[in-house]
Amino acid sequence: MKGGSFLIQSLIKNERGNNMKEKDFYEEIKDWDFSMFEVTDEKLTNWDMYEILNYVTNKDSKILDLGTGGGEKVINLFPMVKEILATDYSAEMIATANKNLQATARQNITFRVMDNLKMDTPKEYFDVVVARNTVTDPKRIYATLKNGGRLLIHGVDKYDCHSLKLLFGKGQGYHDEKPLSITDYENVLQAGFKEVELVPIYEKSYFKDKANLIAFLKKVSILDDLTDDELQTDFYKTTLDEAKINEYINDNTYPQGLLLQRRYYGISAKK
Repeated sequence: MKGGSFLIQSLIKNERGNNMKEKDFYEEIKDWDFSMFEVTDEKLTNWDMYEILNYVTNKDSKILDLGTGGGEKVINLFPMVKEILATDYSAEMIATANKNLQATARQNITFRVMDNLKMDTPKEYFDVVVARNTVTDPKRIYATLKNGGRLLIHGVDKYDCHSLKLLFGKGQGYHDEKPLSITDYENVLQAGFKEVELVPIYEKSYFKDKANLIAFLKKVSILDDLTDDELQTDFYKTTLDEAKINEYINDNTYPQGLLLQRRYYGISAKK
């Protein structure tokens, strides 16, 4: 989660029209931190972007992280390499990331505001580009990677929390004709990348109780279509249909907690 972040739209050609609404949404959630929720995750797919990142880098590597959000993942999970540039198009997110960075001893990380569709990073400079739950332009990423460099994408797919979306009749990617995973995969191939792999990622998230689940759903964009004119960015006051929530909870309560079935995707590619 744009871990941030759960914001991705279907087609790059449509992004500019939707981008301001997404930006407004993430300006609002600048204090995002998953640790505020009591969630137990069960991984069902053996694909870990951070394991791959550690495998393909060394102490001299330079990493570009797109969609960094509040920077928690970069600070806590990225390897100790020569340089990490972590970006987000939300100034509030970057302010949060810099605040988080000040509480650490890490000296190799720089956070800055950047629009992924107007990347101004140097050509053939980075060894790895990581894009987490964010819109990308693979052609621009290709240009900023060194020859032999790697691209790693982690995204939220159309069928994430699909039973919940079906119940409410809306949600992120709900009306997309083509899953974003396929669109991203095709765009990466068309940009000229080699060894392109697309992996569906399945996880189960168990929430402690109803209050915890509702707080989570009000905080993230799972039930919001970010292309919808009626998008509510005042997430703490978002109203959820109580009857539908109760119906979902009745059908998805297990000894481990209240279940959300997560569906992500991973893409790895080489320049």
